[in-house]
Amino acid sequence: MAKTAQIFDLSPPETGTPLATLLKAASDELRLHILRVMAQDSFSVSELCTIFDLRQSALSHHLKILIDAGLLCRRKEGTAIFYRRALAEGSLHQLQKQILQHIDEAPITSKDSLGIERVQRQRENNSIDFFKGNADRLREQQELIVPWADYSEITLQLLDRLETKKFDLIIEVGVGEGRLLPCLGDRAHRVTALDLSKDMLRLAQQHAQHLSNVSFVHGSTDALKKHSHEVDVIVANMVLHHTPEPEKVLAEAASLLMPGGHLIVSELCAHDQAWAREHCGDVWLGFTPEQLAGWAEGADLRLSASVFLAQRNGFQIQVQHFQRC
Repeated sequence: MAKTAQIFDLSPPETGTPLATLLKAASDELRLHILRVMAQDSFSVSELCTIFDLRQSALSHHLKILIDAGLLCRRKEGTAIFYRRALAEGSLHQLQKQILQHIDEAPITSKDSLGIERVQRQRENNSIDFFKGNADRLREQQELIVPWADYSEITLQLLDRLETKKFDLIIEVGVGEGRLLPCLGDRAHRVTALDLSKDMLRLAQQHAQHLSNVSFVHGSTDALKKHSHEVDVIVANMVLHHTPEPEKVLAEAASLLMPGGHLIVSELCAHDQAWAREHCGDVWLGFTPEQLAGWAEGADLRLSASVFLAQRNGFQIQVQHFQRC
């Protein structure tokens, strides 16, 4: 099984982390447990209270210490605050990485595993309740499941961390309505928008018709492969779970990349909400991180970073950054 990368946040801290603060954060057993359970997920405060059977007042103290140490970050979604691992940065980034690596070497305790199972059941119930009142809107508003702004923001932050100059060529696979194209156009000399749907391409053209460096291609990744492109970056946001052969699409995308090129994939984590097939055209009910990492490894890609975003509706987003070997 492919090794799962560390889960990182992409928001840079305003200042470096003092050594004493970092060591203090890593000196408490409970805080180590908190970091360990976040290896493939993000959690709200109430969810963490459920996992560790703690009151919020007691837990908040530990969360603040971890945030001050640059090991956790938080994001607000409505009235809920979600926490996830932070990207190691600054003068102590190597030590931060080593701390997380050592934490992950120990398995999650059975007690914590039971707490995570309780949270997952709560999320499933929340998902069912949430969508009961919105069933008539699902066809028109898939963002009820996965807000576009969440994963697109992470995608752009990943791109901005890779280069200080413009990329030569970025391909967006499954461009949809083309809302990301203006941002990609700002970051590359050339952008190719690819989609199997002519209707979607027409919408994308309307959205980006003012951009002179964007071209539109009707077809699949296989169509581009025949033209022997060498690409700096490929972005595939919420595409794979709509395709019959996601492993093949990922492999074809990887073959287009130049050595050292980047593939950024946003996807749903595995779930059991089967109604999404009917209402949203989903072929797959998400993927486990291990699935994506395994397929990527078979396509000569290495996993560079991962971000996990839990949603109030019970779903979870994963943004995976792979690099061509």
